[in-house]
Amino acid sequence: MTELFLSGIVVWLAGAMASLALWRQPSAARRVGCGTALGGSLLVLVGSAAAIFSGSSAVISLPFGNPVFSWAIRMDPLSAYFNVTLAALAAAVSLYSFGYLRPMEGRRNLGAFGFFFNLLLLSLALVFSASNAFFFLVAWEVMALMSYCLISFEHEKKETRNAGVLFLIMSHAGTGLLLIAFLVLASASGSLDFSSFHLLASRLTPLQQGTVFLLFLFGFGVKAGLVPVHIWLPKAHPVAPSNVSALMSGIVIKTGIYGMARVFFDFYGPPPLWMGTLVLGLGVTSALLGVLYALMEHDLKRLLAWHSIENIGIILMGFGAALMFRSLGYANLAALALIAALYHTFNHAMFKGLLFLGAGSVVQATHTRNMERMGGLIRHMPVTALCFLVGAVAISGLPPLNGFVSEWLTYQALLAGFGTTHSLTRLMFPIAGSLLALTAALAAACFVKAFAIPFLALPRSEEAADAQEVSLPMRAGMMVLAVGCVALGLGATWFVRVFDPITQQ
Repeated sequence: MTELFLSGIVVWLAGAMASLALWRQPSAARRVGCGTALGGSLLVLVGSAAAIFSGSSAVISLPFGNPVFSWAIRMDPLSAYFNVTLAALAAAVSLYSFGYLRPMEGRRNLGAFGFFFNLLLLSLALVFSASNAFFFLVAWEVMALMSYCLISFEHEKKETRNAGVLFLIMSHAGTGLLLIAFLVLASASGSLDFSSFHLLASRLTPLQQGTVFLLFLFGFGVKAGLVPVHIWLPKAHPVAPSNVSALMSGIVIKTGIYGMARVFFDFYGPPPLWMGTLVLGLGVTSALLGVLYALMEHDLKRLLAWHSIENIGIILMGFGAALMFRSLGYANLAALALIAALYHTFNHAMFKGLLFLGAGSVVQATHTRNMERMGGLIRHMPVTALCFLVGAVAISGLPPLNGFVSEWLTYQALLAGFGTTHSLTRLMFPIAGSLLALTAALAAACFVKAFAIPFLALPRSEEAADAQEVSLPMRAGMMVLAVGCVALGLGATWFVRVFDPITQQ
């Protein structure tokens, strides 16, 4: 399993170098960059899936570094799960990119794009697999730099440059918070290795516990798009190329979720109750504000960006509930809430990636992100319309698709908390559950608009009236994710068993 994973890493690295070498040959650079991204993703997908089912952990030390600043990879069930999420989305986006990048030949440096794209995938895999704080932060910074380069790819636009700079500033601020938190843990353990941090935070003084928790929460929250440190997200996602937007929303912001899962459930034992309450409250706030801002948008990609904040809020509601149950001694309910959050992490990568790819197809056909200048696209782009409809139903939490399953599990965890906990704490769970229901209803209303105006209304511009269906690779990339949304919904009883090794860990 580790051999396949490392082979995927090597393919991505080779693809980055080859793309850069072919920068004077746009067509070859496009094919090589997308082909190696696809091939590396499939290798990482198979290797990581095998690691999950084995339930074991493997540590690989790379042959350089020193005992203090070591370069080592640890493939445990949690790392493998996030790498599966990365690889599944990256494979579909890479396939889509074969067609999406073709019109850019001769106008953009596709060799540079392939270089940044493959290195972004490589750095994401290393973030999910690093076994010590030093290697983690190195991979984290490479990921941030590659994300900045891809967000700023169309750098001649002022809006794009400003969004890229804002992302970079916010990302470095979050990294500063993480560095301080890791240094506190390292000083207490005498090591930078994650294994030495296991349950360490709970042995610190209450002040140190709380400080480290808040540093990690907001340090990772910047990348995740957690309210109130979310300001970069609705500015950066719309201006990036749409295949990059799908990766940014589907998996890059999930690095923050991975970091929280690693810290909250590995570095801490049963935490003080206020920690779970804070995470639950921030999750509810993020979900509600995200969907309310999305309802006001007419820019299709910005609307989807706000929904990323909403879904991060839903994931954090599961994390918050799991932390509260752990504090109160209800291990089974904590596992249920954690499964709901992690399942929604994967589901969101699938349906939000699908929606951004669908939006990219629409924008490429109509040359606008303004929904008020679209209309009637279902007649000209039936495959894109069908795939976008699948994504819209999934993100609205409607059965039988995958978004419904993970939101339903979150409801079950929250409602079970009312009957098992005591004092005023029990009221937090039904309140959070009712606000989650409100969020889902508002999301459904928002996506009625997001689908009906571009696809069902009459054309509002010449571009919309003359739109053509996108190329076969773009349709294939969207269809892969659409099938994934259906399979993850209908096959939920089988997929949920995958989480056993993670909750046992």
